Amino acid sequence: MTTTARSATDVSSRYRRAADYAAAAMIYLKDNVLLREPLRREHLKPRLLGHWGTCPGITFLYAGLNGLVRRTGRRTLLVTGPGHGAPAVHANLWLESTHAELDPALGRDGNGLAELVRRFSWPGGFPSHLSPEVPGVIHEGGELGYALATAFGAALDNPDLTVACLVGDGEAETGPTAGSWHASKFLDPRTDGAVLPVLHVNGYKISSPTIYGCMSDEELTAYFSGAGWSPYVLDVTTTDDPDALLAETLDLAHAEIAAVRERWTPGERAVWPMIVLRSPKGWGVPAEDTEGQPLEGTFHAHQVPLGGVHDDDAELALLERWLRSYRPDELFDDDGRPHDDLLADLPPEHLRLGRVPEANGGQLRRDLPLPDVARFAVDVPAPGAGSASPTGTTGTWLAELMSATEDQRDFRVLCPDELASNKLDALLEATDRAFTWPVPGYAEHLAPGGRVMEVLSEHLCQGWLQGYLLTGRHALFPCYEAFASIVDSMVNQYAKFLKIAGEVPWRASVASANYLLTSEGWRQEHNGYSHQGPGFLNNLLTKKASVARVYLPPDANTLLVTLRHCLTSTDRINLVIAGKNTGSQWLDLDTAERHCAAGAGVWEWAGNGTGDPHVVLACAGGIPTVEVLAAASILRERAPDLVVRVVNVVDLLSLAPDTRHPHGMSEADFTACYGQRTPVVFGFHGYPSAVHEVLHGRPDTQRFHVHGYQEEGTTTTPYDLLVSNGMSRHDLAADTLRRSGRGDQLADELLAERDELRAAAHRDGVDPAEITDWRWGA
Repeated sequence: MTTTARSATDVSSRYRRAADYAAAAMIYLKDNVLLREPLRREHLKPRLLGHWGTCPGITFLYAGLNGLVRRTGRRTLLVTGPGHGAPAVHANLWLESTHAELDPALGRDGNGLAELVRRFSWPGGFPSHLSPEVPGVIHEGGELGYALATAFGAALDNPDLTVACLVGDGEAETGPTAGSWHASKFLDPRTDGAVLPVLHVNGYKISSPTIYGCMSDEELTAYFSGAGWSPYVLDVTTTDDPDALLAETLDLAHAEIAAVRERWTPGERAVWPMIVLRSPKGWGVPAEDTEGQPLEGTFHAHQVPLGGVHDDDAELALLERWLRSYRPDELFDDDGRPHDDLLADLPPEHLRLGRVPEANGGQLRRDLPLPDVARFAVDVPAPGAGSASPTGTTGTWLAELMSATEDQRDFRVLCPDELASNKLDALLEATDRAFTWPVPGYAEHLAPGGRVMEVLSEHLCQGWLQGYLLTGRHALFPCYEAFASIVDSMVNQYAKFLKIAGEVPWRASVASANYLLTSEGWRQEHNGYSHQGPGFLNNLLTKKASVARVYLPPDANTLLVTLRHCLTSTDRINLVIAGKNTGSQWLDLDTAERHCAAGAGVWEWAGNGTGDPHVVLACAGGIPTVEVLAAASILRERAPDLVVRVVNVVDLLSLAPDTRHPHGMSEADFTACYGQRTPVVFGFHGYPSAVHEVLHGRPDTQRFHVHGYQEEGTTTTPYDLLVSNGMSRHDLAADTLRRSGRGDQLADELLAERDELRAAAHRDGVDPAEITDWRWGA
């Protein structure tokens, strides 16, 4: 190979030319990838897919970070917000030989480049955006807005790591990104890593200017200074040597980060650097197309410029001139290998951006030292005899777990300002709420280094969660149930990430994403209709069976057992829905263990009569369990000849056929619970459609009659809310009688009593004692 002495900036320029050439080739070519012969139409891909506009900016930053890492030895992870700039990332991974390390077919030679170019946006190959198949990736970027929050999650408890985050200026218009600029106020310079955001201002979205692209340097500086950053503005159009300017800027930012880490003391503002990078959209593409339409520096360069090359000879010729303008013959030898000199600025192999261990965080994951739940279990001498708050009980267990992980610092609780409200505040006896900036006025349990993260942005909590988990740690996301749906779309993307990651042989398993939803809609006494929304559960049911799990533990002991399981699982999204209010407890710990392992089971003590039941009364969720048991009690007293079986479901997906979901019950176990043709009246926590969706594939599903949330609500008493949705004990008992075909008159009487009780609640402002004082067996 030919090597010559070149300046550092010349090396960077040649490196970028090679990367930009390879990126452009991925979008357009399937053959003749080094242009060793004239470009012909048969060399083109039949479908031109990809986004060129952001690629040169990504390569520019990647090359600059290579030099920074080589100069400083600082381990650096790159989170790329504009994920559709994947060709640039692939090109850099190929040049640094990370692709070859994981797949020899992508070796750093002509054959490897040809294979990489062919695979991009090709059936069975790499998708058009970043994905788990791509080394170094913890964020796809297919849906914009989440990169910066994810970067902060990766930096938490990772003091030896710098996370560079490229944020597109279109992406920066989103609400999640806007909220994420304040995440720096949570970083502890002593125990956390650093995040270096780079706002890439190339001026345009798909077909219009960006807000940030229309702001002056002075406005951008004032904006980010006001958000607590120390901004550097770098405009490549103002210099003849952009690589030298970037190297200088990155060195200044690195020095500023080191100074913050060295000099910061608690009580001071930690002001971190960030970079505003201005470069032309589609930097390097021809200035205009064959019709005179401008390309470089406009939105016409956003996706595939020169998209008419299959039919237009002039465009094909212009594409060839553009590709040859990178002078690939000067960059690659006869075998297609990049010349050694243009690789001279690469960091040592173990520090290359695509090989950072945190980007495959499952390799770093350690099991949590989970406390023995037996020491925290509620004493339940008989069903209904104990009394406890499920989340309050679990909070004390989580507090001990938090204390047990103080040294390894790989467990966090991320919560949208709802910890105390959800009765998990025992955690604050073991740690504080994280916050770094000085706080004027009064505050409790707030300190740098705290491992409870509270911020009124569900998006930010979700981004932190993803970044933390994918870099090898564990976390819990408690939330009001109604507002978990704010992150539905982010969870959709994460579920897709997990699904694909599970199909990539070199990806190691990561800890599961665990959601604990409480303050559920059935008990929103001081709130109202706005706080009633169980739809997060429905969204999760649309995810792959390999990923999604849904649990509805009915009491404190089942919640302990369920959360213990979730915190030991990997590669899942676990949804746990539980109550926070003090109430009757149903299962002792041993029984809870067996019940949770089965997923569902018959509660023999709650049924009426022996032998095959006339009707099955089933329930899933804390409040529905109370109402179903109260209905069973009514029927035991007033219809003693009616044989009723009570079934409780803790794992919702146990309802699915075992051929469709790994948690599905076998047909024999399902029949043992619900019979074969027996009517089933089901009291359900959420929308009835969720149960019907899960039951799909079971025979005779029309025998299941599900009562649940019917989108009726207001600020009212708990019983009135249940009645409004047809989910009260009287509604359930009446329906059970009617489904049995032997109790219409009693059913009418029960509904009349229901109406009297509801009227009393409307008159007195509280539920009658008959409801509030009810206890099982009393």
